Amino acid sequence: MARFEKGQKGGPGRPKGKLNRSTEQMKLTIARAINHQLDNIQADMDNIRKENPAKALELAIKLMEYTIPKLKSMDMKMDADITAKIEKLEIEVINTTKDGSKDKDK
Repeated sequence: MARFEKGQKGGPGRPKGKLNRSTEQMKLTIARAINHQLDNIQADMDNIRKENPAKALELAIKLMEYTIPKLKSMDMKMDADITAKIEKLEIEVINTTKDGSKDKDK
C-alpha cells in the first residue's frame, strides 16, 4: 500500500457536485419507483376518498406543494422624510340648546 508523504497530491478525485456511484444508483432507483407509481396515484386517491375524504384532502394538499409554488410573505419598510405644511385649519363648534336646536359658531 502506497503511503503519502507531506506535500504529495493524490489523484484528481471526484469532480465537485458529482454524486458518488451508490448515491446516484439510489436516486435512480427511487425515481424509477416513483415514476411507476404515477399511473396509480389517481386510482389510489379515489379509493382513499371513498374511505376517508379528510385523509384524501390532506394527501392532495401535500401533493400540491410539489406543483404549486408557495407564496412568501413580504415585509415592506419605508424610510421617508415626510414634511407637510398645514395651510388651513378649520374648527367648527356646535352648541346645542335645551330645545334641541343647534347654533353653529365658527
